[in-house]
Amino acid sequence: MQGLVLEGGSMRPMFSSGVMDALLDNDIHFPYVIGVSAGITDGVSYVSRQNGRNYKITTTYRNDRRYFGLLNYPKEKSLFGLKFLYEEVPMKLVPFDFETYRNSGDKVVVGVTNALTGEAEYLDGMKLDEKATMLKATCAQPLFFPAIEIDGVPYYDGGIADSIPAEKAVKDGCDKLLIVLTRPLGYRKKDFDPKMEMGAKAMNGKYPKLAEALRRRSEMYNAEIAFCEKLEAEGKAVILRPDADKMIDSMESDTDKLAAFYHHGYDVAAARMNEIKEMF
Repeated sequence: MQGLVLEGGSMRPMFSSGVMDALLDNDIHFPYVIGVSAGITDGVSYVSRQNGRNYKITTTYRNDRRYFGLLNYPKEKSLFGLKFLYEEVPMKLVPFDFETYRNSGDKVVVGVTNALTGEAEYLDGMKLDEKATMLKATCAQPLFFPAIEIDGVPYYDGGIADSIPAEKAVKDGCDKLLIVLTRPLGYRKKDFDPKMEMGAKAMNGKYPKLAEALRRRSEMYNAEIAFCEKLEAEGKAVILRPDADKMIDSMESDTDKLAAFYHHGYDVAAARMNEIKEMF
């Protein structure tokens, strides 16, 4: 079975959105799609066959205060406007095609991190509700989001415990993977990440296991990159990633740069489309 694996990274999956629109333009539909954070949040539009939807949302609303800003915090305990971004946008402003999504026949897996255990869990993306609760959960970065509860369990960003869920895809039966990364070739996380340490300190009291997961994220991430590259060397995966000189910041607000990164993703995928088609 062919699988599509999507890394997160806040604004960086604009690259992935370009990749997925190139796939749609070539009528390529992966039967298995897994990802975390903004990667899978963008990925559901690929499953619903809505070419250009992610591009439109990001370039139109990235600098809207309802999307991101301090004004959201008093009501939602989040710098992101959760109701606006995950409910008003998909239900009204840039409608999400739930019917096509649910009838796609694809298996969609949404990675989240259990705040109580610090472990990765994987949710059935076909159970996506109209409040996009599981997408809020997979994007819930500590300090930026509150914990998102599903069936009474608090969850945070899926990228904390499993940033690039290629191993899960293999365990689920995928023998050919298209892995879309949002960092350039050679990128590795440093042993000490001040952002992760800040988040860990904030979580220490209420969610100590989550704090532990944040502190070991660099080790986990680098091991997952090595696993992906091993699959590639064995001919079991195609890895697409942005060029170092084209990179944007994870919280990029310049919509021209975001648009350019999207087009870069499209071009990278187009250049290797024959390799991708050979997976089918």
